[in-house]
Amino acid sequence: MHKLLLSAYRFTTNNFAQIQQSKLCGCCHCVQIFPAEEIVGWTGLDMHNMDDPEAVAKQTAMCPKCGSEAVLGDKAGYPITMQFLGMMNEAWYQQTLIRTPKPKA
Repeated sequence: MHKLLLSAYRFTTNNFAQIQQSKLCGCCHCVQIFPAEEIVGWTGLDMHNMDDPEAVAKQTAMCPKCGSEAVLGDKAGYPITMQFLGMMNEAWYQQTLIRTPKPKA
């Protein structure tokens, strides 16, 4: 299962073309599902490359619900369901180790 999640996660970046062809998208961070046309935020362009077609194609979608760069479109070929997004969330966002700071002497 981990290989499936890893391969799906690769589609959450540089995904402009995939999202443009998708109808339904989901966020692996907030686990919300939404139509592709709700995405209005993209990362990856600046004043130096905004006219470069290669740079435009490498933009990354930002979730319209939480702003995270963790959007997966249905054209990537993975299920856009609460269950699958929940597994993606657990694999990529719930693995954080929080250590209690040591008291200062």
